Amino acid sequence: MTPTLRAALWMTGAIASFTAMAIAGRAVSHQLDTFELMLYRSCVGFVIVLTILTVGGRWAEVSARNTPLHLVRNLAHFAGQNLWFFALTAIPLAQVFALEFTSPLWVAALSPLVLGERLTRPRAFSAAVGFVGILIIAQPGSGGGLSVGLGAAALSAVCFAFTAMFTRRLTRSETTLGILFWLTATQLVFGLVTAGHDMDISLPDRSTAPWLVLIGCAGLLAHACLTTALSLAPASVVIPIDFTRLPLIALIGALFYDEPVGWALIAGGGLIVLANLVNLRAEASPLRRKTGLHNL
Repeated sequence: MTPTLRAALWMTGAIASFTAMAIAGRAVSHQLDTFELMLYRSCVGFVIVLTILTVGGRWAEVSARNTPLHLVRNLAHFAGQNLWFFALTAIPLAQVFALEFTSPLWVAALSPLVLGERLTRPRAFSAAVGFVGILIIAQPGSGGGLSVGLGAAALSAVCFAFTAMFTRRLTRSETTLGILFWLTATQLVFGLVTAGHDMDISLPDRSTAPWLVLIGCAGLLAHACLTTALSLAPASVVIPIDFTRLPLIALIGALFYDEPVGWALIAGGGLIVLANLVNLRAEASPLRRKTGLHNL
């Protein structure tokens, strides 16, 4: 089996995991708010990471030398993930995924400010095309205005972009497992504070507990599959496979949630995918293989 084919198989695992997380997030939204959901998701993830560190004898990979950067990165991710889970309940699933795919375009636009990288013409072009795709999906002049759900999904993509950029800096000196330890640990604390600020945290029951376990496992599995795929094939090969999530989730939304797939979603989503492909083709780089932690 060729490395490219193996990468494609690993990407099916990532696609299934991201899709499962979206479905599970919507399934528990009627009983848990996003802060509670993130609290329990972080609990599951933290237990898994602790188990891997202990059983594998890999505690040496956990370092406190970049604690401030970990905190900033994980705060951005916590905000983005909460916005993402909220958007799942407010707008069609396909719209959430389409706007999520703008995250790499925000990286291209903002990395000159955050990472000091040069804003190239392909980056500027892809960001502009992606923004047009956002406008087509949102249709701000259609009379209904920009909905809260669309705004949440768009802002989550910006937060995921900051997460990716800070991750890029961390991977220069940190291992993936070390990053995951700080991710789950700090987000567990964030979840406790935000979910418990009113001293009323809803406990999982028999109907929600399996979904929460699925969310926690799916987030880590998605990252594992994505990073393994990127280790086998270039990002220019792997990331376009991830775009199949969009038609897949649109089909699931139409079949199980009666969500319409209109021209705006097709046209806007298509432009966003095109913009990503332009950016990937112009900027194939080893460092850009390490920004796939957005949905952890």
